[in-house]
Amino acid sequence: MSMQKSAGSFRVFLLCAFLAPAATCTVAIAAAQTSPAAPIVLHAARLLQVDTGNVLQPGEILVEGERIQAVGTTVDHPQGAKVIDLGDTTLLPGLIDAHVHLFLHPGAEDLQTVVESVPWRTILAEQAAKADLMAGFTAERDMGTEGAGSADTAVRNAINQGLILGPRMRISGNAIDILGGHEDANRFNPAQHVLSNADTANTADQLVAAMREQHKEGSDFAKIYETGPDRMIDGVLHTPYQYTETQLAAAVEEARRLGTNVGVHAQGEPGTLYAAQAGVASIEHATQLSDETMRLMREKGIFAVPTFAIFEYFASHAESHEQRARESAMLDYKIAEFKKQVAAGVPFAVGSDVGPFPHGTQAREMTLMVRYGMKPLAVLQADMINGAKLLGWQGQIGELKPGYYADIVAVPGNPLDDISVVEHVSFVMKNGVVLRQ
Repeated sequence: MSMQKSAGSFRVFLLCAFLAPAATCTVAIAAAQTSPAAPIVLHAARLLQVDTGNVLQPGEILVEGERIQAVGTTVDHPQGAKVIDLGDTTLLPGLIDAHVHLFLHPGAEDLQTVVESVPWRTILAEQAAKADLMAGFTAERDMGTEGAGSADTAVRNAINQGLILGPRMRISGNAIDILGGHEDANRFNPAQHVLSNADTANTADQLVAAMREQHKEGSDFAKIYETGPDRMIDGVLHTPYQYTETQLAAAVEEARRLGTNVGVHAQGEPGTLYAAQAGVASIEHATQLSDETMRLMREKGIFAVPTFAIFEYFASHAESHEQRARESAMLDYKIAEFKKQVAAGVPFAVGSDVGPFPHGTQAREMTLMVRYGMKPLAVLQADMINGAKLLGWQGQIGELKPGYYADIVAVPGNPLDDISVVEHVSFVMKNGVVLRQ
């Protein structure tokens, strides 16, 4: 047996070990062989064209290899094609989560990054990636390994090579932070010299140097902490900034040179304004945005990524009455500010901050965005179309169109009537391979 065929057989073994249904394994095996897989026709009661909101009834998709070949109420059924009837479901592009943490799990974040080894955390990250994919998330952006350095490079590369299951990944390696900043192990005994969960950079030159090191190790973009710590004082969010507009602009320019971009953790002003002035790609959390910040975000196409799911989780899983009151006050403030952002026309992408809450449950984010003021179609467009732009895969994923990658999910019912159906994905295809049915 040749080495190439041995590697292919190993990938098939891994896929089948993870996936119980025989039909799913059959498709996975077919995709891993050297001969082209048979065409697949997906049939469902509905198909949503996300860009227009038009619903085809019924909907069909012809998949050949890893790409979509045709979409319509009916498509050609080539000889030998496998027809999969998904019944009373709606076909959608694969879901996109623009803010995940594969290297985190529920529990004390500061402790798990200290007591768990990087190899162990990498194994858990592989399991997290699989859980997210099976929940319908076929593309994600990992916003920092929280002290695991460039270990996410290995996870992304293993996914790309078919060694493990997971979404298409954009990764940042460690995030970047100032000395004593948001992720700098500030609550530990200083004499123990506990390491930061991020790479430290205090100046523009150090920001650029950190980005170059991360890029060398395989990063796709830079994640920078711009604000923290956060406090509610008399009903108003207060969150100190960490980098000036000039410093962030240097990072944005370096990202442009590298052909990447910058996403910043920025809860509120003035850090959110500095980030918008510098021209970052996204403002994560975006709890407090001034009128000028929102104007710049509209003008420059900077995405706000609200991450409601993590705020809700912290408020409902607080360990004390005092903590619950703090987290609930922050969430209430965030909801009120979000309504202003929606009214102001701020562009959004969808990210959940999953990791501190269980992987595979983050479609809750879309339910919350609708609950707090967006229309279901607008949320789906933010997730799929804007998410594809933010991850750098515009024209490749995020829509069901000929030539796009065959990243496709099915959900019960119609998400335009009830967005929460995205929390119950019943079918997952990535790259033309059926992974869940």
